[in-house]
Amino acid sequence: MKKNNPIIAIVFWSLVSFLTLFPIYWLFVISVKPAVQLFSTPDVILSDPYWGNYAKVWGDRLLRSYMVNSLVISTGNALLCTTLGFFACYALSRFKMAGKESLFFWTITNRMAPPAVFLLPLFLLMTQVYAVGDFRLLDTRIGMILVYCTFNLPFAIWTLRPTLDGIPKELDEAAYVDGASSWKVITEIVFPLCRPGLAVTLILTWVFAWNEYLLAATLTNFNARTLTTGLSEYVTTTGTEWGIMATISVFTLIPALIVFGLVQKHIVAGLTFGAVKG
Repeated sequence: MKKNNPIIAIVFWSLVSFLTLFPIYWLFVISVKPAVQLFSTPDVILSDPYWGNYAKVWGDRLLRSYMVNSLVISTGNALLCTTLGFFACYALSRFKMAGKESLFFWTITNRMAPPAVFLLPLFLLMTQVYAVGDFRLLDTRIGMILVYCTFNLPFAIWTLRPTLDGIPKELDEAAYVDGASSWKVITEIVFPLCRPGLAVTLILTWVFAWNEYLLAATLTNFNARTLTTGLSEYVTTTGTEWGIMATISVFTLIPALIVFGLVQKHIVAGLTFGAVKG
């Protein structure tokens, strides 16, 4: 049997990694260059970094508030969607309901629709319907967390449904026979087995909320404005501050890498966690 040459595999994956990571490296290079050097002959190898852009971005109180808003909204939405998606999928997987497959498909259709379709209804809901006195959901963190549930919750349900279906119902029945309550079955039997799927869902919903631009640009003004929408403030009629925009983009990458690093161990740990052997 002919064996594959490991040299070819190493060269191939090294080339793929280079093509994937080079745009990120080039983004960092742009962020550490002064404005006068951005349109000169490009230097691929970084020799004399300029950290003024990072000092300017980090020292900007407004941009720091945008970053805090992004962290709060993304984290809150990811936790809410993952939790609700888990319980919704548990109900779809364990209980017999009339038309549950149609209900599941209808939920997914909300994810299929383009976000621009929901702009006007969401704006009216946040300004007219869900209003108590002078309080409006428009331009609030809680409002954006709920808005992102429109798209991220169907995705969470679609992602977690196969995970719940893959857990044998015999485990639930055995726990009930031993006297366990429904809550104990969910928290001590089903939840540990769902950790890989929950981790993937948490990561993806967090990233979707963190990177979202259209809804945040339309439904926020100042109080709940996110970091991604802050990029547009540096595109003006007098010019574009490419160095500052590249620096903000680098800042948007760091939290995503940290979140993935924290959750990655749960994905790896749960891959070999079995339940019933056939």
